[in-house]
Amino acid sequence: MNNEVIITCAVTGGGDTVGKHPAIPVTPEQIANAAIEAAKAGAAVAHIHARNPKTGKNSRDPALFREIVKRIRESNVDVVINLTGGNGGSWGPSPDNPMATDPERDDVVGPVERINYIEELRPEICSLDCGAMNFGDRIYVNTPSFLRTMASRVKALGIKPELEVFDMGQVAIANTLVAEGHVESPPLYQLCLGISYGAPATAEAMLTMRNMLPAGAHWASFGISRMQMPMAATAVVLGGNMRVGLEDNLYLDRGVFASNGQLVERAAEIATRLGARVLSPAEARKKLGLKNGP
Repeated sequence: MNNEVIITCAVTGGGDTVGKHPAIPVTPEQIANAAIEAAKAGAAVAHIHARNPKTGKNSRDPALFREIVKRIRESNVDVVINLTGGNGGSWGPSPDNPMATDPERDDVVGPVERINYIEELRPEICSLDCGAMNFGDRIYVNTPSFLRTMASRVKALGIKPELEVFDMGQVAIANTLVAEGHVESPPLYQLCLGISYGAPATAEAMLTMRNMLPAGAHWASFGISRMQMPMAATAVVLGGNMRVGLEDNLYLDRGVFASNGQLVERAAEIATRLGARVLSPAEARKKLGLKNGP
């Protein structure tokens, strides 16, 4: 049981959710406001993606991240900023030419370009997706060598990587990064459950992945869709932290659309009713040993 819980809110993500919810944050202003809303509701950490304001699609445009971070930092609302490092690895092989890439469909770049805005903006945390995985008919590509480069570069800047792992094999890759010294101890893991073709959103899967983590590691977990709150509660019981937000789930209750603030409030209530205390951003920084805070 974790008695001091950090809540992360993943406020928008990069998935195809625009049009499926009446208020998915899309513009930099909307995404920054969503992070601020989550912080006011009790989230210590805001996990942030950028979206193309015209199309609503995922974007790795540094200018968009720059505006989002500027707005949050100038708001005087305290929250730990966690920028995604998962962009630049989306590829879908063509049946006619499986080795070809299509600029209109694919977004695959090298490890340095994937984190250029992270190196510029120096958030306290950035996520690193630890391996390759099928997402529908598309593939997310991230090799161990890419991850070594990315992890070493953010380590040099004092940024703590959040090692996002979607199955047991990815836990093994993340553990290798830690063992080789590319990630400072204690490491931070995010156990990502319920995504198609990854580990299921079950207590058994969470426990198995948790048991693979290095001694002393910090960790959180989330489940997607209707399993968001059950997995948040399970994470606290098993000794971890919580992640909620519109990136992973659009509903507060059956048929009732959620806001990020409402999801954070629900998670905080669950943690409190389990007997835990929800940590502030300042307390989360101390617990995680973050270096780039205000």
